[in-house]
Amino acid sequence: MALLATMLATALTWSVPASAAAAPLVGAASGRCLDVAGGVDTPGTALQIWDCNGQANQAFELSSAGELRTMNGSRCVDASNNQTSTGTPAIIWSCNGGANQKWTLNANGSITGVQSGLCLDANGAGTANGTAVILWTCNGQSNQKWSSSATPPPSGGSGPCDIYGSGGTPCVAAHSTTRALYGSYTGRLYQVRRSSDGATRDIGVLAAGGYANAAAQDSFCTGTSCVITAVYDQSGHGNDLWYQGSAQVPGSSQSSPANATTESLSVGGAKAYSLYVNPGNSYWRDGHLTGVPTGSAPESTYMVTSGTHVNSGCCFDYGNSETTRKADAAGAMDAINFGKQCWFGGCSGSGPWVQADLEWGLYPGGSQSWNANQRAFTSKFVTAMLKNNGTSRFALKGANAQSGGLTTLWDGALPSGYSPMKKQGAIVLGSGGDCCKPGGGANLSAGTFYEGAVVSGYPSDAVDNAVQANVAAAGYR
Repeated sequence: MALLATMLATALTWSVPASAAAAPLVGAASGRCLDVAGGVDTPGTALQIWDCNGQANQAFELSSAGELRTMNGSRCVDASNNQTSTGTPAIIWSCNGGANQKWTLNANGSITGVQSGLCLDANGAGTANGTAVILWTCNGQSNQKWSSSATPPPSGGSGPCDIYGSGGTPCVAAHSTTRALYGSYTGRLYQVRRSSDGATRDIGVLAAGGYANAAAQDSFCTGTSCVITAVYDQSGHGNDLWYQGSAQVPGSSQSSPANATTESLSVGGAKAYSLYVNPGNSYWRDGHLTGVPTGSAPESTYMVTSGTHVNSGCCFDYGNSETTRKADAAGAMDAINFGKQCWFGGCSGSGPWVQADLEWGLYPGGSQSWNANQRAFTSKFVTAMLKNNGTSRFALKGANAQSGGLTTLWDGALPSGYSPMKKQGAIVLGSGGDCCKPGGGANLSAGTFYEGAVVSGYPSDAVDNAVQANVAAAGYR
Protein backbone atom coordinates (compact mmCIF):
# COMPACT_ATOMS: atom_id res chain seq x y z
CA MET A 1 0.00 0.00 0.00
CA ALA A 2 3.02 2.31 0.24
CA LEU A 3 2.95 3.35 -3.41
CA LEU A 4 -0.79 4.05 -3.29
CA ALA A 5 -0.34 6.16 -0.18
CA THR A 6 2.26 8.19 -2.02
CA MET A 7 -0.09 8.62 -4.99
CA LEU A 8 -2.91 9.79 -2.75
CA ALA A 9 -0.64 12.22 -0.95
CA THR A 10 0.49 13.74 -4.24
CA ALA A 11 -1.75 13.34 -7.26
CA LEU A 12 -5.10 13.13 -5.52
CA THR A 13 -5.17 15.73 -2.75
CA TRP A 14 -7.81 18.21 -3.87
CA SER A 15 -7.08 20.79 -1.17
CA VAL A 16 -3.73 22.00 0.04
CA PRO A 17 -3.22 21.98 3.81
CA ALA A 18 -1.95 25.17 5.40
CA SER A 19 1.20 23.42 6.49
CA ALA A 20 2.00 22.08 3.01
CA ALA A 21 5.56 22.27 1.78
CA ALA A 22 6.22 23.81 -1.65
CA ALA A 23 4.55 21.64 -4.29
CA PRO A 24 3.01 21.99 -7.73
CA LEU A 25 -0.63 22.97 -8.10
CA VAL A 26 -2.24 20.97 -10.90
CA GLY A 27 -5.35 22.19 -12.69
CA ALA A 28 -8.17 19.66 -12.56
CA ALA A 29 -9.41 20.55 -16.05
CA SER A 30 -6.05 20.75 -17.82
CA GLY A 31 -3.75 18.43 -15.92
CA ARG A 32 -1.17 21.22 -16.23
CA CYS A 33 0.63 23.08 -13.47
CA LEU A 34 0.23 26.60 -12.16
CA ASP A 35 3.36 28.25 -13.58
CA VAL A 36 5.26 31.52 -13.38
CA ALA A 37 5.64 32.41 -17.07
CA GLY A 38 9.16 32.04 -18.38
CA GLY A 39 10.49 30.75 -15.07
CA VAL A 40 11.68 34.23 -14.02
CA ASP A 41 11.18 35.88 -10.63
CA THR A 42 10.63 39.40 -11.98
CA PRO A 43 7.82 41.17 -10.05
CA GLY A 44 4.77 41.51 -12.27
CA THR A 45 5.35 38.25 -14.15
CA ALA A 46 2.02 36.63 -14.99
CA LEU A 47 0.83 33.21 -13.89
CA GLN A 48 -0.28 30.65 -16.44
CA ILE A 49 -0.75 26.89 -16.79
CA TRP A 50 2.01 24.79 -18.33
CA ASP A 51 3.12 21.18 -18.58
CA CYS A 52 4.35 20.07 -15.16
CA ASN A 53 8.16 20.03 -15.02
CA GLY A 54 9.13 20.08 -11.34
CA GLN A 55 10.87 23.48 -11.54
CA ALA A 56 10.83 26.23 -8.89
CA ASN A 57 8.40 28.34 -10.92
CA GLN A 58 5.80 25.59 -10.43
CA ALA A 59 6.30 25.10 -6.67
CA PHE A 60 3.90 26.91 -4.30
CA GLU A 61 3.60 27.00 -0.51
CA LEU A 62 0.93 28.55 1.68
CA SER A 63 2.65 30.47 4.48
CA SER A 64 1.29 30.86 7.98
CA ALA A 65 0.33 34.41 6.98
CA GLY A 66 -1.86 33.15 4.13
CA GLU A 67 0.61 34.07 1.39
CA LEU A 68 0.98 31.74 -1.58
CA ARG A 69 4.75 31.80 -2.03
CA THR A 70 6.71 30.60 -5.06
CA MET A 71 10.17 30.85 -6.68
CA ASN A 72 11.78 29.24 -3.63
CA GLY A 73 9.71 31.48 -1.38
CA SER A 74 11.04 34.74 -2.80
CA ARG A 75 7.81 35.89 -4.47
CA CYS A 76 4.09 35.90 -3.60
CA VAL A 77 1.04 35.31 -5.79
CA ASP A 78 -0.59 38.72 -6.13
CA ALA A 79 -3.81 40.19 -7.54
CA SER A 80 -2.37 42.69 -10.02
CA ASN A 81 -2.49 46.34 -9.00
CA ASN A 82 -4.53 45.52 -5.92
CA GLN A 83 -7.60 45.01 -8.12
CA THR A 84 -10.70 43.11 -7.03
CA SER A 85 -12.60 42.85 -10.32
CA THR A 86 -13.15 39.75 -12.46
CA GLY A 87 -10.44 39.31 -15.06
CA THR A 88 -7.67 40.69 -12.83
CA PRO A 89 -4.38 38.99 -13.80
CA ALA A 90 -2.71 36.78 -11.21
CA ILE A 91 0.98 37.70 -11.03
CA ILE A 92 3.97 37.36 -8.73
CA TRP A 93 5.26 40.26 -6.64
CA SER A 94 7.59 40.91 -3.76
CA CYS A 95 5.90 39.65 -0.62
CA ASN A 96 4.57 42.66 1.32
CA GLY A 97 1.77 41.34 3.53
CA GLY A 98 -0.90 43.10 1.47
CA ALA A 99 -4.47 41.83 1.44
CA ASN A 100 -4.18 41.19 -2.30
CA GLN A 101 -1.52 38.56 -1.48
CA LYS A 102 -3.63 36.57 0.96
CA TRP A 103 -5.33 33.39 -0.20
CA THR A 104 -7.65 30.71 1.15
CA LEU A 105 -7.26 27.15 -0.12
CA ASN A 106 -10.69 25.58 0.00
CA ALA A 107 -11.82 21.99 0.55
CA ASN A 108 -13.14 21.71 -3.02
CA GLY A 109 -9.72 22.54 -4.49
CA SER A 110 -10.43 26.18 -5.33
CA ILE A 111 -8.13 29.05 -4.25
CA THR A 112 -9.87 32.26 -3.16
CA GLY A 113 -8.41 35.73 -2.80
CA VAL A 114 -9.10 37.03 0.72
CA GLN A 115 -9.48 40.62 -0.49
CA SER A 116 -11.46 39.99 -3.67
CA GLY A 117 -13.39 36.83 -2.85
CA LEU A 118 -12.58 35.68 -6.40
CA CYS A 119 -11.03 32.38 -7.45
CA LEU A 120 -7.85 31.59 -9.35
CA ASP A 121 -9.19 30.60 -12.77
CA ALA A 122 -7.71 29.22 -16.00
CA ASN A 123 -8.98 31.93 -18.33
CA GLY A 124 -11.90 30.94 -20.53
CA ALA A 125 -11.76 27.37 -19.18
CA GLY A 126 -8.67 26.95 -21.35
CA THR A 127 -6.49 23.87 -21.00
CA ALA A 128 -3.61 24.66 -23.38
CA ASN A 129 -0.07 25.57 -22.40
CA GLY A 130 0.15 29.32 -21.81
CA THR A 131 -3.47 29.82 -20.73
CA ALA A 132 -3.48 32.83 -18.41
CA VAL A 133 -4.54 32.47 -14.78
CA ILE A 134 -6.83 35.26 -13.64
CA LEU A 135 -9.28 36.09 -10.85
CA TRP A 136 -12.88 35.21 -11.60
CA THR A 137 -16.17 34.69 -9.81
CA CYS A 138 -16.03 31.33 -8.04
CA ASN A 139 -18.25 28.87 -9.90
CA GLY A 140 -17.11 25.40 -8.83
CA GLN A 141 -15.90 24.49 -12.33
CA SER A 142 -12.85 22.30 -12.89
CA ASN A 143 -10.81 25.19 -14.35
CA GLN A 144 -10.89 26.69 -10.83
CA LYS A 145 -9.78 23.55 -9.01
CA TRP A 146 -6.18 22.71 -8.19
CA SER A 147 -4.54 19.63 -6.71
CA SER A 148 -1.53 19.79 -4.46
CA SER A 149 1.06 18.00 -6.52
CA ALA A 150 1.98 16.90 -10.00
CA THR A 151 0.97 13.53 -11.34
CA PRO A 152 3.61 10.79 -11.22
CA PRO A 153 5.68 10.18 -14.35
CA PRO A 154 4.48 7.33 -16.52
CA SER A 155 7.83 5.65 -16.90
CA GLY A 156 10.91 4.91 -14.84
CA GLY A 157 8.79 4.71 -11.70
CA SER A 158 5.19 3.57 -11.71
CA GLY A 159 2.66 2.63 -14.33
CA PRO A 160 -1.08 1.97 -14.21
CA CYS A 161 -0.58 -1.63 -13.10
CA ASP A 162 1.73 -0.55 -10.26
CA ILE A 163 -1.06 1.75 -9.08
CA TYR A 164 -3.68 -0.99 -9.31
CA GLY A 165 -1.41 -3.44 -7.48
CA SER A 166 -0.68 -1.02 -4.66
CA GLY A 167 -4.42 -0.61 -4.20
CA GLY A 168 -4.83 -4.36 -3.68
CA THR A 169 -6.37 -4.89 -7.11
CA PRO A 170 -3.59 -6.32 -9.31
CA CYS A 171 -3.59 -6.44 -13.09
CA VAL A 172 -4.08 -9.99 -14.37
CA ALA A 173 -3.66 -8.91 -17.99
CA ALA A 174 -1.93 -5.78 -19.29
CA HIS A 175 -1.70 -4.90 -22.98
CA SER A 176 -0.29 -1.98 -24.94
CA THR A 177 1.36 -1.20 -28.25
CA THR A 178 2.65 2.15 -26.97
CA ARG A 179 4.31 1.78 -23.56
CA ALA A 180 5.09 -0.33 -20.51
CA LEU A 181 2.28 -0.47 -17.95
CA TYR A 182 4.67 -1.30 -15.07
CA GLY A 183 7.57 0.90 -14.07
CA SER A 184 10.00 -2.04 -14.20
CA TYR A 185 8.72 -3.75 -17.36
CA THR A 186 11.41 -4.45 -19.95
CA GLY A 187 9.74 -7.11 -22.07
CA ARG A 188 7.96 -7.28 -25.39
CA LEU A 189 4.80 -5.31 -26.21
CA TYR A 190 3.54 -6.85 -29.45
CA GLN A 191 4.49 -8.90 -32.49
CA VAL A 192 4.46 -7.83 -36.14
CA ARG A 193 4.53 -10.02 -39.23
CA ARG A 194 5.65 -8.76 -42.60
CA SER A 195 4.05 -9.79 -45.88
CA SER A 196 7.23 -10.10 -47.92
CA ASP A 197 8.45 -13.31 -46.30
CA GLY A 198 6.09 -14.03 -43.38
CA ALA A 199 8.79 -13.33 -40.82
CA THR A 200 7.83 -12.00 -37.38
CA ARG A 201 9.46 -9.56 -34.95
CA ASP A 202 8.66 -8.81 -31.32
CA ILE A 203 8.59 -5.09 -30.53
CA GLY A 204 9.70 -4.14 -27.03
CA VAL A 205 10.32 -0.97 -25.02
CA LEU A 206 13.15 1.53 -25.31
CA ALA A 207 13.90 1.30 -21.57
CA ALA A 208 12.45 -0.15 -18.39
CA GLY A 209 9.00 1.29 -17.82
CA GLY A 210 9.28 3.25 -21.06
CA TYR A 211 7.81 3.57 -24.50
CA ALA A 212 7.62 1.32 -27.54
CA ASN A 213 10.63 0.85 -29.79
CA ALA A 214 8.84 1.98 -32.95
CA ALA A 215 12.16 2.25 -34.79
CA ALA A 216 12.52 -1.54 -34.58
CA GLN A 217 9.17 -1.94 -36.32
CA ASP A 218 10.04 0.66 -38.94
CA SER A 219 13.30 -1.10 -39.76
CA PHE A 220 11.68 -4.53 -39.94
CA CYS A 221 8.73 -3.40 -42.10
CA THR A 222 10.67 -1.19 -44.54
CA GLY A 223 9.67 -1.89 -48.13
CA THR A 224 6.78 -4.16 -47.23
CA SER A 225 3.57 -4.20 -45.18
CA CYS A 226 3.17 -5.52 -41.66
CA VAL A 227 0.32 -6.66 -39.45
CA ILE A 228 0.07 -6.99 -35.65
CA THR A 229 -0.39 -10.66 -34.87
CA ALA A 230 -0.23 -10.51 -31.06
CA VAL A 231 -0.32 -8.04 -28.16
CA TYR A 232 1.64 -9.49 -25.26
CA ASP A 233 0.54 -9.56 -21.63
CA GLN A 234 2.85 -7.56 -19.37
CA SER A 235 1.35 -8.89 -16.12
CA GLY A 236 3.25 -12.19 -16.07
CA HIS A 237 0.04 -14.24 -16.32
CA GLY A 238 0.64 -15.18 -19.95
CA ASN A 239 -2.60 -13.65 -21.23
CA ASP A 240 -1.26 -12.72 -24.65
CA LEU A 241 -3.88 -11.65 -27.20
CA TRP A 242 -3.59 -13.32 -30.63
CA TYR A 243 -5.69 -12.48 -33.62
CA GLN A 244 -8.64 -14.78 -34.15
CA GLY A 245 -7.79 -16.84 -37.19
CA SER A 246 -4.27 -17.60 -35.98
CA ALA A 247 -3.01 -21.01 -34.88
CA GLN A 248 -2.93 -19.73 -31.30
CA VAL A 249 -6.75 -19.41 -31.30
CA PRO A 250 -7.88 -22.87 -32.47
CA GLY A 251 -11.20 -23.06 -34.23
CA SER A 252 -11.35 -19.35 -34.99
CA SER A 253 -12.05 -17.81 -38.37
CA GLN A 254 -13.54 -14.70 -39.97
CA SER A 255 -10.83 -12.53 -38.46
CA SER A 256 -7.53 -11.14 -39.65
CA PRO A 257 -4.73 -9.19 -37.95
CA ALA A 258 -4.79 -5.40 -37.97
CA ASN A 259 -2.43 -3.39 -40.16
CA ALA A 260 0.59 -2.41 -38.08
CA THR A 261 1.25 0.99 -39.63
CA THR A 262 -2.16 2.61 -40.16
CA GLU A 263 -1.71 5.05 -37.29
CA SER A 264 1.47 6.39 -35.77
CA LEU A 265 1.43 8.75 -32.81
CA SER A 266 3.62 10.30 -30.15
CA VAL A 267 3.65 9.09 -26.53
CA GLY A 268 5.95 10.86 -24.13
CA GLY A 269 7.67 12.38 -27.17
CA ALA A 270 8.45 8.94 -28.61
CA LYS A 271 6.98 7.53 -31.81
CA ALA A 272 4.56 4.61 -31.40
CA TYR A 273 1.91 2.71 -33.32
CA SER A 274 -1.65 1.89 -32.32
CA LEU A 275 -3.63 -1.31 -32.76
CA TYR A 276 -5.96 0.14 -35.40
CA VAL A 277 -8.95 -2.18 -35.59
CA ASN A 278 -11.23 -2.26 -38.62
CA PRO A 279 -14.17 -4.60 -39.26
CA GLY A 280 -12.80 -8.12 -39.54
CA ASN A 281 -10.02 -7.64 -36.95
CA SER A 282 -10.27 -9.33 -33.54
CA TYR A 283 -7.96 -10.63 -30.78
CA TRP A 284 -8.66 -13.18 -28.05
CA ARG A 285 -7.26 -15.20 -25.16
CA ASP A 286 -8.74 -17.83 -22.85
CA GLY A 287 -7.47 -16.65 -19.47
CA HIS A 288 -9.84 -18.37 -17.07
CA LEU A 289 -7.02 -20.53 -15.68
CA THR A 290 -4.48 -17.70 -15.49
CA GLY A 291 -6.05 -15.22 -13.09
CA VAL A 292 -8.82 -13.58 -15.13
CA PRO A 293 -11.91 -13.34 -12.85
CA THR A 294 -14.76 -15.76 -13.47
CA GLY A 295 -18.32 -16.09 -12.22
CA SER A 296 -19.26 -13.34 -9.78
CA ALA A 297 -15.69 -12.39 -8.82
CA PRO A 298 -15.14 -8.60 -8.85
CA GLU A 299 -13.24 -7.15 -11.78
CA SER A 300 -12.20 -3.86 -13.36
CA THR A 301 -11.00 -2.97 -16.86
CA TYR A 302 -9.61 0.18 -18.40
CA MET A 303 -8.40 1.08 -21.87
CA VAL A 304 -7.12 4.07 -23.78
CA THR A 305 -8.91 4.32 -27.11
CA SER A 306 -9.87 7.01 -29.62
CA GLY A 307 -13.05 8.99 -30.17
CA THR A 308 -12.15 9.69 -33.80
CA HIS A 309 -11.98 6.13 -35.23
CA VAL A 310 -15.29 4.50 -34.38
CA ASN A 311 -18.38 3.13 -36.07
CA SER A 312 -21.76 1.66 -35.20
CA GLY A 313 -20.82 -1.95 -35.90
CA CYS A 314 -20.87 -4.61 -33.20
CA CYS A 315 -18.81 -4.51 -31.06
CA PHE A 316 -15.55 -2.77 -30.20
CA ASP A 317 -14.94 -4.46 -26.82
CA TYR A 318 -12.02 -5.00 -24.48
CA GLY A 319 -12.37 -7.21 -21.43
CA ASN A 320 -13.86 -10.40 -20.04
CA SER A 321 -15.59 -12.62 -22.57
CA GLU A 322 -16.82 -16.17 -23.19
CA THR A 323 -14.37 -19.04 -23.46
CA THR A 324 -16.89 -20.62 -25.85
CA ARG A 325 -16.91 -17.59 -28.17
CA LYS A 326 -20.71 -17.80 -28.15
CA ALA A 327 -23.39 -15.45 -26.78
CA ASP A 328 -24.07 -17.75 -23.84
CA ALA A 329 -26.04 -15.78 -21.24
CA ALA A 330 -26.70 -12.45 -19.57
CA GLY A 331 -23.60 -11.72 -17.49
CA ALA A 332 -21.28 -14.00 -19.47
CA MET A 333 -19.28 -10.92 -20.52
CA ASP A 334 -17.85 -7.99 -18.56
CA ALA A 335 -16.13 -5.86 -21.18
CA ILE A 336 -15.79 -2.16 -21.98
CA ASN A 337 -17.58 -1.23 -25.16
CA PHE A 338 -16.70 1.96 -27.04
CA GLY A 339 -18.55 2.89 -30.19
CA LYS A 340 -21.62 4.50 -31.70
CA GLN A 341 -24.12 1.74 -31.00
CA CYS A 342 -26.83 2.52 -28.48
CA TRP A 343 -29.09 -0.51 -28.17
CA PHE A 344 -31.56 0.77 -25.61
CA GLY A 345 -31.73 4.51 -26.26
CA GLY A 346 -29.95 5.36 -23.02
CA CYS A 347 -27.25 7.55 -24.58
CA SER A 348 -27.00 11.25 -25.36
CA GLY A 349 -25.62 12.88 -28.49
CA SER A 350 -24.30 10.89 -31.43
CA GLY A 351 -21.52 9.02 -29.61
CA PRO A 352 -19.16 7.38 -29.21
CA TRP A 353 -20.04 6.23 -25.69
CA VAL A 354 -18.35 4.26 -22.91
CA GLN A 355 -20.69 1.36 -22.20
CA ALA A 356 -20.61 -2.10 -20.64
CA ASP A 357 -20.97 -5.18 -22.83
CA LEU A 358 -22.40 -7.61 -20.32
CA GLU A 359 -23.64 -9.99 -23.08
CA TRP A 360 -27.15 -9.76 -24.42
CA GLY A 361 -26.85 -6.01 -24.07
CA LEU A 362 -24.65 -2.90 -24.32
CA TYR A 363 -25.54 -0.96 -21.20
CA PRO A 364 -25.02 2.82 -20.85
CA GLY A 365 -26.19 2.51 -17.25
CA GLY A 366 -28.08 0.13 -15.03
CA SER A 367 -31.11 -0.45 -17.23
CA GLN A 368 -32.53 -0.25 -20.73
CA SER A 369 -33.55 3.36 -20.20
CA TRP A 370 -32.15 6.88 -20.37
CA ASN A 371 -29.05 7.57 -18.31
CA ALA A 372 -28.82 11.33 -17.79
CA ASN A 373 -25.11 11.11 -16.93
CA GLN A 374 -24.09 9.47 -20.20
CA ARG A 375 -22.14 11.62 -22.64
CA ALA A 376 -20.16 11.19 -25.82
CA PHE A 377 -16.35 11.20 -25.83
CA THR A 378 -15.07 12.55 -29.14
CA SER A 379 -11.50 13.53 -28.27
CA LYS A 380 -8.57 11.98 -30.09
CA PHE A 381 -7.56 10.00 -26.99
CA VAL A 382 -10.13 8.64 -24.52
CA THR A 383 -9.80 6.78 -21.21
CA ALA A 384 -12.61 4.28 -20.64
CA MET A 385 -13.19 2.37 -17.40
CA LEU A 386 -15.59 -0.35 -16.26
CA LYS A 387 -15.66 -1.96 -12.84
CA ASN A 388 -18.11 -4.57 -11.59
CA ASN A 389 -18.40 -6.15 -8.13
CA GLY A 390 -20.07 -9.18 -9.72
CA THR A 391 -23.23 -9.23 -7.66
CA SER A 392 -24.88 -5.84 -7.30
CA ARG A 393 -22.94 -2.85 -8.61
CA PHE A 394 -21.00 -1.62 -11.61
CA ALA A 395 -19.50 1.71 -12.65
CA LEU A 396 -18.63 3.34 -15.97
CA LYS A 397 -16.17 6.23 -16.27
CA GLY A 398 -14.62 8.19 -19.12
CA ALA A 399 -12.12 10.98 -19.66
CA ASN A 400 -9.98 12.81 -22.15
CA ALA A 401 -6.79 10.75 -21.97
CA GLN A 402 -4.61 13.81 -22.48
CA SER A 403 -5.77 15.89 -19.51
CA GLY A 404 -8.36 16.31 -16.78
CA GLY A 405 -10.19 13.91 -14.53
CA LEU A 406 -12.68 11.10 -14.94
CA THR A 407 -16.41 11.60 -15.43
CA THR A 408 -18.59 9.02 -13.67
CA LEU A 409 -21.22 7.95 -16.18
CA TRP A 410 -22.86 5.31 -13.98
CA ASP A 411 -22.25 3.98 -10.48
CA GLY A 412 -25.13 1.85 -9.31
CA ALA A 413 -27.06 -1.35 -9.67
CA LEU A 414 -26.47 -4.00 -12.27
CA PRO A 415 -29.23 -4.43 -14.85
CA SER A 416 -32.04 -6.82 -14.01
CA GLY A 417 -31.01 -10.39 -14.77
CA TYR A 418 -27.27 -9.76 -14.42
CA SER A 419 -26.86 -10.56 -10.74
CA PRO A 420 -24.83 -12.58 -10.14
CA MET A 421 -22.48 -12.22 -13.08
CA LYS A 422 -21.47 -15.36 -14.97
CA LYS A 423 -18.08 -14.38 -16.34
CA GLN A 424 -16.12 -17.11 -18.15
CA GLY A 425 -12.66 -15.52 -18.06
CA ALA A 426 -11.58 -15.13 -21.66
CA ILE A 427 -10.32 -11.76 -22.95
CA VAL A 428 -11.56 -10.22 -26.18
CA LEU A 429 -10.28 -7.13 -28.01
CA GLY A 430 -11.86 -5.55 -31.07
CA SER A 431 -15.03 -7.60 -31.42
CA GLY A 432 -18.03 -8.95 -29.55
CA GLY A 433 -17.91 -12.10 -27.49
CA ASP A 434 -19.49 -14.35 -30.11
CA CYS A 435 -16.66 -13.85 -32.58
CA CYS A 436 -15.12 -15.61 -34.43
CA LYS A 437 -16.21 -19.18 -35.04
CA PRO A 438 -17.64 -20.42 -38.34
CA GLY A 439 -21.09 -18.93 -38.53
CA GLY A 440 -20.34 -16.47 -35.74
CA GLY A 441 -20.73 -12.70 -35.90
CA ALA A 442 -20.10 -9.52 -33.93
CA ASN A 443 -16.95 -8.59 -35.88
CA LEU A 444 -18.13 -5.42 -37.59
CA SER A 445 -16.57 -2.75 -35.39
CA ALA A 446 -13.89 -0.11 -35.85
CA GLY A 447 -11.83 1.21 -32.98
CA THR A 448 -8.34 2.02 -31.75
CA PHE A 449 -6.49 0.42 -28.86
CA TYR A 450 -3.41 2.00 -27.26
CA GLU A 451 -3.29 0.39 -23.83
CA GLY A 452 -5.46 -1.35 -21.26
CA ALA A 453 -5.61 -3.86 -18.43
CA VAL A 454 -7.92 -6.36 -16.78
CA VAL A 455 -7.82 -6.09 -12.99
CA SER A 456 -8.79 -8.56 -10.28
CA GLY A 457 -10.97 -6.83 -7.69
CA TYR A 458 -12.99 -3.63 -7.43
CA PRO A 459 -10.58 -0.64 -7.26
CA SER A 460 -11.34 2.43 -5.20
CA ASP A 461 -12.24 5.70 -6.88
CA ALA A 462 -8.89 7.05 -5.68
CA VAL A 463 -7.08 4.31 -7.58
CA ASP A 464 -9.16 5.04 -10.70
CA ASN A 465 -8.20 8.70 -10.44
CA ALA A 466 -4.52 7.88 -10.03
CA VAL A 467 -4.61 5.68 -13.13
CA GLN A 468 -6.21 8.49 -15.13
CA ALA A 469 -3.56 10.90 -13.83
CA ASN A 470 -0.87 8.49 -15.00
CA VAL A 471 -2.46 8.14 -18.43
CA ALA A 472 -2.74 11.92 -18.78
CA ALA A 473 0.92 12.28 -17.82
CA ALA A 474 1.98 9.73 -20.46
CA GLY A 475 1.78 12.41 -23.13
CA TYR A 476 -0.44 10.95 -25.85
CA ARG A 477 -0.26 13.23 -28.87
